[in-house]
Amino acid sequence: MELDSAFWIILTGSLASASCALLGTFLVLRKMSLLGDALSHAVLPGIAIAFLLSDSRAIIPMFVGAALCGLLTTLLIEAFHRKWNVQEDASIGIVFTALFALGVVLVTAYAGQVDLDQECVLYGEIAYTPWDTLIWNGVDVGPRPVWILGVVFILNILFVCTLYKELKIASFDSAMAMAVGVNATLIHYLLMGMVSLTTVAAFESVGAILVVAMFIVPGASAYLWSDRLVTILCLAVLFGVLSAWVGYWIAGIWDSSIAGAIVTVAGAIFLLSLLFSPNQGVIARLWQRAALSVQVAQDHMLLALVRRFEVDETHRSSREELLQAASVSHLVSRLALRSLEKSRLVVHDSQGWALAAGGKQEALRLLRNHRLWETYLSGLGLPENRVHGPADAVEHFIGRQLAAELGAEVDQSMDPQGKRIPLSDD
Repeated sequence: MELDSAFWIILTGSLASASCALLGTFLVLRKMSLLGDALSHAVLPGIAIAFLLSDSRAIIPMFVGAALCGLLTTLLIEAFHRKWNVQEDASIGIVFTALFALGVVLVTAYAGQVDLDQECVLYGEIAYTPWDTLIWNGVDVGPRPVWILGVVFILNILFVCTLYKELKIASFDSAMAMAVGVNATLIHYLLMGMVSLTTVAAFESVGAILVVAMFIVPGASAYLWSDRLVTILCLAVLFGVLSAWVGYWIAGIWDSSIAGAIVTVAGAIFLLSLLFSPNQGVIARLWQRAALSVQVAQDHMLLALVRRFEVDETHRSSREELLQAASVSHLVSRLALRSLEKSRLVVHDSQGWALAAGGKQEALRLLRNHRLWETYLSGLGLPENRVHGPADAVEHFIGRQLAAELGAEVDQSMDPQGKRIPLSDD
């Protein structure tokens, strides 16, 4: 029996998380996370009124009440923002706090008449899922929340698959969507309707507060890992399901709220994504910044050597001179010099350091980029004594194509200081 209960609870959490994550991804991409928060809270008075009128937790009256409140929320936010010039974030805050407060008042005042209380509203009752069964023709067919969330999850998949192109273009560029004949306004309201439906389905399992995290956190986590929408959607659903499984296990260990543990795991996944995602993660960016610092230091060392080579081909630079030419911290400059030596771009002997054959070619390319950029800036009217700094910053990022375009625009023989511009190796 315990195993059956755990299965139904985990399945309910997985379906709720996956359903919310699927639509929440579009809220994140459209920068409408706060609107998802507003809808998930603002549907409360609709649910409360539906409970009071129907004296039932049936999905149809709940959905009708929540959908009407969701539509009212969206219309009020749009009206405040577009017609009365209230800032969008202020409009969202005003509408959803007012409606949510109204819902809390209704629940508090009439909680004795319906099976609903404040704790259920805020945190849900996912632990009671195995005993909230659905009877069909006198037969127990399993927990009612599983059936409801299962149907909603299928509807969300069909919605996303059917309108994938329209959702994609409307999420990234609504003006372009209108230009190619996609009704961005209709897509917006359809998405809000599905968000309202999903909110109602997940409401009694995870509550009004935690459903917000299920809409936003998995999608935000997935967005850190990829730039492809299909991949983001799949990762968001995967993160949502993983949160449900691990959250149930942690809740058992800590003897805590299951829904709260699920969202805690989702938050932990976001934190790990923020740290370790390959493109936008903190560690990846620190690594990229460190690698760029080393590369810039290498370029400065090569340029220092090639400039000395122009004056005296037999000159050897000391280690201290190269480390000083790197213009970075001592640790980074040492790493850069070691990398140059390992790559066989520089060589050293008892007299000092000099360019190897490959290093000379790379150094001349960098010197050409530097002097081409100086010449280009001089042609734009920048004084000769002020072109070195910008060229020193840009020389590391000029590729072969841009160098060729610069060469076609300027005199390739001499820079503004009368120094020879190295020939291209192409």
